Amino acid sequence: MQKTIVVTGGTKGIGRALLERFAQAGCRLVTCARSAADLAELNQQLGRQFPGLVLHTLAADLSRAEETRRFADFVLGLGGAIDVLVNNTGAYVPGRLQDEPAGQLRHMLEVNLLSAYDLTRALLPTLLAQPAAHIFTLCSTASVMAYPNGGAYSVAKYALYGFTKNLREELKSTNVRVTAVLPGATLTASWEGVELPPERFIRAADVAEAIFSAHSLSPQAVVEELLIRPQLGDL
Repeated sequence: MQKTIVVTGGTKGIGRALLERFAQAGCRLVTCARSAADLAELNQQLGRQFPGLVLHTLAADLSRAEETRRFADFVLGLGGAIDVLVNNTGAYVPGRLQDEPAGQLRHMLEVNLLSAYDLTRALLPTLLAQPAAHIFTLCSTASVMAYPNGGAYSVAKYALYGFTKNLREELKSTNVRVTAVLPGATLTASWEGVELPPERFIRAADVAEAIFSAHSLSPQAVVEELLIRPQLGDL
């Protein structure tokens, strides 16, 4: 039976790599992003790359609770099972806690934590109704290691990691597996303009492959955490 995979923030970086990897496996895909133009381009490119692909998209800004609810309603309105939820939406803004602009922590929490919290809660009844389901949250090495200029971003990622660990514990006796994904520096738009060679970064496709492999295990096994760093070490 064709699986349904929901990936937030699917037009770039790790999100896009995930859609491509699950498309290779013949899955039905659902995603969102803030830009309708980027979603249209995604539809065209993946449609050419994977003929017959079923891809549902919605333009939505998950930093806003009402938009997250709208996307959840969109997903549920499609009907059928939800086999995998990947909470990938996030944003990185560097800065020190002592001098970053007022409101930055709230914004980082809204984008990086509350989007995952609200969407997971909305879709969880459907996930629990499946014989087997899987939730991934895209945390970061910043979730487990403080670093200079991490600021509110790191605080939010620590919180997201805590949310994931708590969710795993609560769902341990159910059919839903929960995995925290903690990638280090990955070659995505967040690093645009940085003058470093590509070999200093993880490839988004490698993160996607690791997630796909973790999901491919039997329902009796769960990879609780995927910690991935560049071979040459953290930046």
